Amino acid sequence: MSFSQDVRQELSTQIASARHCRLAELAMMISMAGEILPAGNERIIKIRTENLFVARKSFTLLKKTFNISVDVSVHILRGEKNSERIYTVLVKDPESARSVLRALKMADDAVILASAKSLDPLLVQQPCCRRACIRGAFLCAGSISNPERFYHFEIVCPTRKCAGQLQSLIHSFGPDAKIVQRKSHYIVYIKEGAQIVDMLNIMEAHVSLMNLENIRIVREMRNSVNRKVNCEAANINKTVNASVRQAEDIRFLIDRIGFEQLPPNLADIARARLEHPDASLAELGEMLTPPIGKSGVNHRLRKLGRLAEQVRESEE
Repeated sequence: MSFSQDVRQELSTQIASARHCRLAELAMMISMAGEILPAGNERIIKIRTENLFVARKSFTLLKKTFNISVDVSVHILRGEKNSERIYTVLVKDPESARSVLRALKMADDAVILASAKSLDPLLVQQPCCRRACIRGAFLCAGSISNPERFYHFEIVCPTRKCAGQLQSLIHSFGPDAKIVQRKSHYIVYIKEGAQIVDMLNIMEAHVSLMNLENIRIVREMRNSVNRKVNCEAANINKTVNASVRQAEDIRFLIDRIGFEQLPPNLADIARARLEHPDASLAELGEMLTPPIGKSGVNHRLRKLGRLAEQVRESEE
């Protein structure tokens, strides 16, 4: 399974002990994946999904919270390459549906329906209920990219109002969720790895959180090693290039004026550089008598470079 499916599977097994949390999660799931359909003068509730975990969780929440009859059916759509299962969770008894809708603040006593694509603020007054709502939204329409490749968390919402409500719920816990429109849908998304970890904690997907943290640690270690290797490679290239340039300047000076015309301190460092082209500045300094420091070696080599440049200019 993908990382997203692992998260959904974990969330599908979590049934809140508090009734108000179960109501909040169920309301969000109906908003995201459900329909309130007419049945004569009454209404029925239908949740249609391709995800087994959504069907399982919505069925469990309805049965455990309301103790009503809930029908579940599976329809197989056969395509050219593969088949697809469609799960339908149905509350078809009008009285039961009316009881559910009243509890979810989607109908008043006269069964005048509110919008099924937004939540009543009374359902999300407590932090635990807000967590349940976010959990239900992700279960129905959320995804997380493979964290070994890149970090991306998103939940697809049917309306701008639904996306705005979900964004506000997430903001109440800290993560900086943003909204973008994609065709006819609105996407609530997060791209920062640490905030995705926070989202898993908010949804109480603790096993998935630990798996993600382990992946993040490995990625950070790998990136750190790569940075060090790249830095060392750059330093090596810089040292080699400088050594080649210094050797060229020294050979040029030898051809034009000879060692005898160089000051003794410059002649010593020139010989050391030609004899040890791969040595670092510090190693060259240790070879001299008396030894000198890295800055002293660099100073002498720079003087040789300037002298070579002066000779070249005089020949032009």
